[in-house]
Amino acid sequence: MHRELASGLSAPIGFKNGTDGNIKIATDAIQAAARPHHFLSVHKNGQVAIVQTNGNPDCHVILRGGKAPNYDAASVATACRELEAAKLPARLMVDCSHANSSKQHERQLEVARDIAGQIAGGSRSVFGLMVESHLQGGAQKFTPGQDDAKKLEYGKSITDACIGWGASMDLLETLSSAVRTRRG
Repeated sequence: MHRELASGLSAPIGFKNGTDGNIKIATDAIQAAARPHHFLSVHKNGQVAIVQTNGNPDCHVILRGGKAPNYDAASVATACRELEAAKLPARLMVDCSHANSSKQHERQLEVARDIAGQIAGGSRSVFGLMVESHLQGGAQKFTPGQDDAKKLEYGKSITDACIGWGASMDLLETLSSAVRTRRG
């Protein structure tokens, strides 16, 4: 159903590779979302309606890692070849978190530095990054109804562990420098 919904949105949509690292599921999703669809949904006033979409041409692959990280230049090149074979644009996004950082939020900086190196070296294959970022680094436990919300640390995630604001600024400067180098 998400592919059908994505086909009706007028915004870019990213589809992540499978947990095994394979991008086939994402390329199939992009091709499905690019086509028109008809499906049952609920109208704004609560009535059941048949929705017709025109297709969304602005979908892309997100490399999230799998059994192993897949952000390195060789993995990006392989994914781009697979996109070309599927007759899709050979440009993608990289998720710096999740399996690409081995679920260690500080390692997102390593992933971003690697991508920055690819960009500085002239690559145009990666057009964006996903980063788990918040004001404070790390994460804190919170279960509604069990934990006291007044004891939460301001600006710290209660879901995935994040890099803090300072590290986020460093990451953005690293990427900006890489783009300047590529343009030079």
